[in-house]
Amino acid sequence: MRKWAWLLVTVLAVAGCAVLTPDDPVLPAPGSPTRAEVSALLDRVRVIAARPRPGGYERGCKSGQACVFGTAWSDDTDAPGGHDGCDTRNNVLAAQLREVVQRGRCVVVEGVLTDPYTGTDLTFRKSDGGRIQIDHVYPLAAAWDMGAAHWPPERRLRFANDLSVNLLATGASTNQAKGDDTPADWLPPARPNHCFYAAKYLTVALDYDLPITAADNAALHKVARGCP
Repeated sequence: MRKWAWLLVTVLAVAGCAVLTPDDPVLPAPGSPTRAEVSALLDRVRVIAARPRPGGYERGCKSGQACVFGTAWSDDTDAPGGHDGCDTRNNVLAAQLREVVQRGRCVVVEGVLTDPYTGTDLTFRKSDGGRIQIDHVYPLAAAWDMGAAHWPPERRLRFANDLSVNLLATGASTNQAKGDDTPADWLPPARPNHCFYAAKYLTVALDYDLPITAADNAALHKVARGCP
């Protein structure tokens, strides 16, 4: 398990009840990466002026659609967990929820998620499965624009299903609010979890040789200054 994956267990922190302004100091969640660790990642990542817009991104896989990252949650990939007979979504739920109840070897039917972006506990039940979604930390659309448009299909499929580094279960409303935004435009609602998110985002970028924009770089440096 990758270094920032185990932090998921400890970073699920209390967002707190106090009303904070954007400039108020806040303690990072227990287990967060240090300022030095986030800064070391920032020192290694490529920075470009702005996000290119090559066009051609189409996630859908229906007839006539480009399906540029392959079928959603495919098991037919060389990503961690691939070719194990279980789809990626169930693998993520099984890995990141606690008190997990499964049907058969793969299907998660119940569990509890401490949301890594909000710090709140969410109950998962398959009958209402849409309440919890799977987020790509480095969004697919952003990855496409920043270099994945030129990757072979197999690498794009791996990226979209890499539960070791790029996938986090989170609440549906949080996932939808994040959308395809990068750190310059979106950070987790729970400010104590910003250091964790920054390290995750940068780790994905480095693992897949993806750059970040100058605006993202500035946002993540600001986050790093608040890390322990």
